[in-house]
Amino acid sequence: MLPTLRQLQYLKLLSEHGSFSRAAEAAHVSQPALSSGVQELERVLGAPVVERTRGNVQLTAVGAEACRRAEDVLARTEDLVEAARNAGRPLSGRLRMGIIPTVAPFLLPATLPGLKADYPDLRLFIREDLTPRLIAGLKAGQLDCAVIALPYDAPGIEHARIGDDEILAVAPVGHPLARPGDIEPGSLKSGDLILLEDGHCLRDQALAGIDMEAPRGEDVFAATSLHTLVQMVSSGLGVSFLPAMAVRAGLADDKGVVTRHFAAEAPRREIVVAWRSGSSRAAEARLLAEAMRLA
Repeated sequence: MLPTLRQLQYLKLLSEHGSFSRAAEAAHVSQPALSSGVQELERVLGAPVVERTRGNVQLTAVGAEACRRAEDVLARTEDLVEAARNAGRPLSGRLRMGIIPTVAPFLLPATLPGLKADYPDLRLFIREDLTPRLIAGLKAGQLDCAVIALPYDAPGIEHARIGDDEILAVAPVGHPLARPGDIEPGSLKSGDLILLEDGHCLRDQALAGIDMEAPRGEDVFAATSLHTLVQMVSSGLGVSFLPAMAVRAGLADDKGVVTRHFAAEAPRREIVVAWRSGSSRAAEARLLAEAMRLA
């Protein structure tokens, strides 16, 4: 005997909700029906998958491994259904797309109108989040594709290129780095930097591009978004980095800041559409990357 997709779905929901009642509600079945399905799964596997305690449900080691594999099976099954529904009609139906916050406000306004016009049957559901959570969403089948920035180490993920995005320095007016001309190597000091919070890949890509380490200490400033970052630089708190797409979109139009290129080879990031290896939506993800590249 093999587990059914329904049983695997029950296990996944139990893992997500930590409760039989909440998992049953999410599955739109009664709690006894869900409990019976989990018990049948345990009989098929020959081992318990959950530890049942009052008010709490925890997966066993077998259950955790089964859940990890179930996520992949369920994701591929959803891919199959969606591909069959949209056979011969690329970029139609539901497409769940993630996008990082240092790209979303600048790329989406330029590309969504054209996508809507060219693919009127496309129902795009967009989730903005940090790269690690988007990659996890791709692998778990919660997302069909994601717009991220490389370099980023993500085994099991494939991608198609949208384009390169230069990373610039941004300094407050009156700062030595705000003088006319490109920034020479070594003139940017770690102690002057204001960076985005941990988890934003732009932070690491910019530092790696100029071979610098992040500032350390309890009094280091960190911004939650690029908009906050510009405000902090404008207030004279330090210098930082901005992607060229944000500068073109007017984010650095603040009178209190100046942007400068780097004199040496400028740090860059590559903007791509990524998807889970083996996904049946790969061709559509490539088509999406091409449409965004042309826009």
